[in-house]
Amino acid sequence: MSARHVAVIGTGYVGLTTGACLAFLGHSVVCADADPHKVERLRGARVDILEPGLPERVREGLEAGRLEFTGDTAAAVAEAEVVFLCLPTPMGAGGAADLAAVEAVAGQVRDVLRPGCVVVNKSTVPVGTCERVAALLGRADVSVVSNPEFLREGRAVEDFLHPDRIVIGAADQDAARRVAGLYAALDAPLVLTDPASAELTKYAANFFLAMKLSFANNLAVLCERFGADVADVTEGIGRDPRIGPAFLRPGPGWGGSCLPKDTHALLTVCDRSGVDFPLLRATIETNVAHQRRLVERVAAVCGRGAEGSLHGVRLALYGLTFKAGTSDLRDSPALAVARLLRERGAELTAYDPALREERPDLSDLVDLVDDLVRAAEGAAACLVLTEWPQLRDVDWAAVAACMSGHEVHDWRNLLDPDVLARAGLSWRGIGRPAAARVA
Repeated sequence: MSARHVAVIGTGYVGLTTGACLAFLGHSVVCADADPHKVERLRGARVDILEPGLPERVREGLEAGRLEFTGDTAAAVAEAEVVFLCLPTPMGAGGAADLAAVEAVAGQVRDVLRPGCVVVNKSTVPVGTCERVAALLGRADVSVVSNPEFLREGRAVEDFLHPDRIVIGAADQDAARRVAGLYAALDAPLVLTDPASAELTKYAANFFLAMKLSFANNLAVLCERFGADVADVTEGIGRDPRIGPAFLRPGPGWGGSCLPKDTHALLTVCDRSGVDFPLLRATIETNVAHQRRLVERVAAVCGRGAEGSLHGVRLALYGLTFKAGTSDLRDSPALAVARLLRERGAELTAYDPALREERPDLSDLVDLVDDLVRAAEGAAACLVLTEWPQLRDVDWAAVAACMSGHEVHDWRNLLDPDVLARAGLSWRGIGRPAAARVA
């Protein structure tokens, strides 16, 4: 189909990826954001989000004249044929999704949308939000469509341009076809459905992924009980195509910008609608219990006295972002573990290759340093919390030389126990015997 005039409201990683990639596909795109500083930086092709390929797509779009940025939301949508709402929907009171940003923008653009425009909810929103936005707009000549994103942070550009599927939910099939046409250049299965089914698909997908991670973490405990190797067990089950290998690696719990808020939001929807969903509740509770179990393991080895007090015990944390390849700290399991350790009195020094600037928001929790060896000075143990691949190439002898203890708790099963042993360090993984070879 021919190129469209598109407006994207919001320039978080979803909004910016959506705007830049649609421009890459040949559409004319205006991205709007209320933060004038962010808009000015983006106009200069300065992307502050750590997302491979995104700076290049933004620069290409600007240079080709197909991508622009503005702080004027009304002006951005005035000529747009399709308007994408890529706005934050954080966890609100009681776990429900907070739709304040979505509702506020709907009010701002209501009177300036051109007749026949299609408004697309790209944000993760509860079932019924399409109807809610349509009611707020109050425009019979404007259609509202659900088109949830399935972008992984650290691979968002790749996922947008090579999607597993494109889901579009609409009551108006002409509007659905117009939105589908924006993706015509992509080779991907298209799922056309109603708005409620599209909205629920996003929540169901994230719940299922969280459930696999909670399963893997509980499976690791079972492996430790019987001396089995969780890596071998998960490889054995993951090769079954009905199960698959993804999201079966144990770690310090699951987190990030999507899974925690979306599982809690779905649980809130279930509670409010009278639907009992014990598996969903158990998935969330298992995650919290797993993190507490890991902290107890540290206390048992490094703690003082019969109660394993960590008061005054120095620990080094390697990785704070919720996963490697991103600078995102939202609901990071590493921070959840850090808070539990601080509650026990531990003194925490952290290193993360994606966090090289001062972070006042972390100052009460950890002492953030820009050198991995420095982080280990005086530490009774090092805790690997994020799977940064560069941790495999560390001079562990230098780390060992400045530590007060000799423990490395590798909660990503990332490191080779033999390498650590040669440096005089003891390796403790999750669900793996110390003699295991770590891939």
